[in-house]
Amino acid sequence: MHRRFATLVRSLAVLVTLVAATAAPAADPSKVYRIAFPTAETGFDPARVSDLYSNTINEAIFERLLTYDYLARPAKLVPMVAEAMPQVTGDGQVYTFRIRKGVHFTPDPAFKGRKRELVAGDFAYTIKRHADPKNRSPWAFMLEGRIEGLDELIEAAKRHGRFDYDARVSGLQAVDRHTIRFRLKQPNHVFLYTLAHSPFGAMAREVVEKYGDDLHAHPVGTGPYMLKEWKRASRIVLEANPGYRGFTWDFAPADAEKDAAIVAQMRGKTMPQIGRVEISIIEEEQSRWLAFNNRELDYVNVPATFRPEVLDAEGRLKPEWQAKDVRTFNQIEPDITYTFFNFRDPLVGGFSKEKIALRRAIIMGYNLEEEIRIIRKNQAVRAIMPIPYGVVGHDQNWKPLNNHDPELANLLLDRFGYRKGADGYRTLPDGKPLVLRYATGTAAIDRQFNELWKKSMDGIGIRIDFVPGKFPDHLKAAKACQLMMWGAAWLADYPDGENFMQLLYGPNTGQSNNGCYESKSFDALYDRMRAMSPDRPERNRLFLDMTRQMEVDGAWSMHVSRERNQMIRPWVKGYKKHPILHGEWLYMDLEPRR
Repeated sequence: MHRRFATLVRSLAVLVTLVAATAAPAADPSKVYRIAFPTAETGFDPARVSDLYSNTINEAIFERLLTYDYLARPAKLVPMVAEAMPQVTGDGQVYTFRIRKGVHFTPDPAFKGRKRELVAGDFAYTIKRHADPKNRSPWAFMLEGRIEGLDELIEAAKRHGRFDYDARVSGLQAVDRHTIRFRLKQPNHVFLYTLAHSPFGAMAREVVEKYGDDLHAHPVGTGPYMLKEWKRASRIVLEANPGYRGFTWDFAPADAEKDAAIVAQMRGKTMPQIGRVEISIIEEEQSRWLAFNNRELDYVNVPATFRPEVLDAEGRLKPEWQAKDVRTFNQIEPDITYTFFNFRDPLVGGFSKEKIALRRAIIMGYNLEEEIRIIRKNQAVRAIMPIPYGVVGHDQNWKPLNNHDPELANLLLDRFGYRKGADGYRTLPDGKPLVLRYATGTAAIDRQFNELWKKSMDGIGIRIDFVPGKFPDHLKAAKACQLMMWGAAWLADYPDGENFMQLLYGPNTGQSNNGCYESKSFDALYDRMRAMSPDRPERNRLFLDMTRQMEVDGAWSMHVSRERNQMIRPWVKGYKKHPILHGEWLYMDLEPRR
C-alpha cells in the first residue's frame, strides 16, 4: 500500500508539473502600463499599414515564426511560434520550419464557435496577402523576387484582376499541418528578418474574409495581447490574451553590468505579467510631458523642448529627477528623418536639369544646423546617408553632397532660370509662380518646423505654403503620389541597409517609396545589391553608389537620426529599449505605483 501511494504521489507531481508548464500566463489585470503615442495610428491590418504606431500594436497581437532576443545586442533572431530555428538546405535556398502545436487564435465570430489552431497554411496565406497587388502592401518589397513561384502568381493577378489564394506556389508549401517550407530563388540573408517582422505575423483567412474592408478594426491573432478598445486617433487599449501559452523570462545579459538589474528583476517570471496596456494619442509635446509629470504615463520620450529641464550639459539626469527615482535610457535610434519630393509632381518632380537644380537648391537652402540646435535641442545627429548608424551599409566616413549652402543654392537657381520678381520671390523658368506646398501636422513642433522651412526658403527666394492635416490622411495621399513635399521618418525594421534603400526603389512606388522616385540608375544598383551575399565587400560599395545617385538627383533632403532620452517610472521593471522590437511591455513587469 505504501509503495502504491508513493507511486501515486509521484504521478500527481508529474501531472502538476505538466499543468504548470502549460498554465495560463501570469498577466495581472491590475497591472496597467500607460504610455502615449505622439502620432495617430492608421489601423491594424498588417498588410496595409506601415506606420510605427500601428505596427507596435500589431506586434503584440500577431505572432511571427521568429522574433528577437530581448537583451541580445546586436539584434539576434530566435524562434517565436516556430519550434526552433529553421532547417536550411538546398545550398541556403530552402527553409523548413516546424510550428508549435496547440497555439490558438483568440476567439472571434469568424471561427463560428470553433477553437481555431494556428497551422502552417496560415503563414502561407499571410505571405500571399502581402503579395496580393490589390492590398498594395508596403512590405511587398520584402517578398518580390525572392520566393519561387510567387512573382508569377503576382503577375497573373495583375493580368486577371484577381489574386488566386488557392494557387499552388512551389516556394511556399504547407508540408503538413505544422510544417511550412520556403524555397527561395537564390540564397538571401535578409529573408529570416522578413519572417521576424511584425507585419508577417500569422492571420486567419476566415477573419480576413469576414471583415473585408473593416479588417483594420478587427485584428485577430495568437499573440500575448488583444485589442480591447479603440477610439481612432485618441485611445487604444490592449488586454492580455487569456488563452496565450506564456513563456518563462530567461534572457542572457548582453552587458553584464547594465543588464544585471533587469535579469535580477525578471528571470524566471512567466510572461506576460502586464495585464493591460493603455495608450493615449497625445500629439502635443507639452501635453505629453505634462501627462508624465502628473504621473499619468509610465514612460515618455523626453521632448527636445524639455531636455534642459531633465538633463545637464553632459546628458546626466539632474538631481531633482534623480530624487524621484526616475530612470533614463539614452541612445541614437537606428532611424532617419527626411523630406521627400514627389517625382511625379509637375513643379518639383522629374529628371530635367532645371528640376534637379531646384530640388538640390531647396536641400542646400534648408538650415539643418538650426533644426538640430534649436528645434531638437541637440537631441539628434546629422543623417549623412539614407542608412543610419548601426545598420549594415552605413559608412561613417561618407561625405554628403548637398550641404547647407544658401549662397550656392542661390547661384544654382539663378543659373537655371528661377528668377526673382519684385517681391523677392522666384518664378519658374517659364515665368509661372514658384510655390512649394509642404504637408505638415498641427502640433506645436510642426509649427516650429514650418517656421524654419519658411525662413530657409525665404533665404533663397522661394515661397512655401503649408498644407496641414492628420498623419493618416497625409500617408494615404503620399502613397497615391499626391503630396509635393512631406517630412518622413523610417526606423529600422531589420538591421540591413536594404531596409532603407528600398524607400527609394522605383517598383516600391505606392507602397513604401512615397516620393515616387523612379531612377533607372538607382534601381539597377539596388537590384545588384539585393542579389549579393552580405559577405561580399562590393555590396557595401553599392550602398554608397546608391547614396550618391539619390543625392545627385536630389531625391531627399536628409535630416537626422534622433537621439532618444527615455524616462521610466521606478515601478516599471525590466525595461530595455530594443533596436527592432517596439512592444517591450511583453518583457516587463510593474510593481505597485508609489
